[in-house]
Amino acid sequence: MLLLGLVIFFWWMRKLKSKESVEPVQESRSQVSNAAAAGDFNGNSPTLIIYSLADIETATDKFSIENKLGEGGYGPVYKGVLQDGLEVAVKKLSKTSIQGFEEFKNEVMLTAKLQHVNLVRLLGFCIDREEHMLIYEYMSNKSLDYYLFDPIKKFILDWKKRIHVIEGICQGLLYLQEYSRLRIIHRDLKTNNVLLDKDMKSKISDFGMARIFTKDGVEANIGRIVGTVGYASPEYVKKGIYSTKSDVYSFGVLLLQIISGKRVSILYGENNHLSLFEYAYELWKDGKGMEFMDPSLDDTYSPCTLLRCLHIALLCVQKIPVERPFMLEVSSMLGNEANNLMIPNMPGFTKKNDKDVQYDSTTSNLEIGSVNDTTVSNLEAR
Repeated sequence: MLLLGLVIFFWWMRKLKSKESVEPVQESRSQVSNAAAAGDFNGNSPTLIIYSLADIETATDKFSIENKLGEGGYGPVYKGVLQDGLEVAVKKLSKTSIQGFEEFKNEVMLTAKLQHVNLVRLLGFCIDREEHMLIYEYMSNKSLDYYLFDPIKKFILDWKKRIHVIEGICQGLLYLQEYSRLRIIHRDLKTNNVLLDKDMKSKISDFGMARIFTKDGVEANIGRIVGTVGYASPEYVKKGIYSTKSDVYSFGVLLLQIISGKRVSILYGENNHLSLFEYAYELWKDGKGMEFMDPSLDDTYSPCTLLRCLHIALLCVQKIPVERPFMLEVSSMLGNEANNLMIPNMPGFTKKNDKDVQYDSTTSNLEIGSVNDTTVSNLEAR
């Protein structure tokens, strides 16, 4: 028994030493891998800061529940304060997130290249110890949906502030589609991806699903990220029509929600059988557009009226993409009362025409809020 005990002891000691020798090698390999990935990202985006996990844990008090701002499809978001006192928002990729490393890389390499006052600024990232985190400027007034759908907080957003929010979203999309070097299609524009800073200025966030097109409509690469153009004809792609009109549709949905305070997920009308788009269209067509509006809003002294915004929104959500205006045209409509507006046709994805809608998990030609108003369904209207 003594001999057997000695054999077991020496075997255990040998295994322990072997494990200790392997762990530093594995940790070293992990560090090399992280460094390589960081170099890959930063080679494309040299202005970004690479944060360590220790930096972020200190800033967020080890991701304490008190610092948690919310959670989306990507994962939880925490407020943090860096050593220099700068407040940041830390978006942490969840291990169970449907958005994986490719979306993470997409957002890092794309967002860093976008500089506009109406886009949330990415400060850096962390890929330490298999963690994937994005570090953004902190937006103290949270997201648009935090106010729109709350019976009390909605009063903070009077019509003057909502006009300011609408114009900010419009300018952000204009930059993405017209004024940046490449044409960026966000593909996930919704109320909780519009953030508000301390002055209630609106900024578009979350570019994990974004795609890039050249100005003539050909899709470009971001590192290894290559999206799909979808089922558009070559003529559509060449003109850049099909790619941009999905974001125009999403802007129209946002506009309908901003002027009404209503959710996409609820049915409306006398018998609760109309979608939000159909309800807005039917009221506008019958000359009862004001019944659609949030009753707390007063546009008496505003150059941009609620009814004009409703009309513009209905133009944006028309079923056929080519019939929708470009964002340049939308901006002109919002800023110039003298512009005569065309008559909108039936909106896309209504109870009357949803049999013509084909679901597609790889393309996003129509993007609308899903049943919980926080995610986006990828739809293609034929």
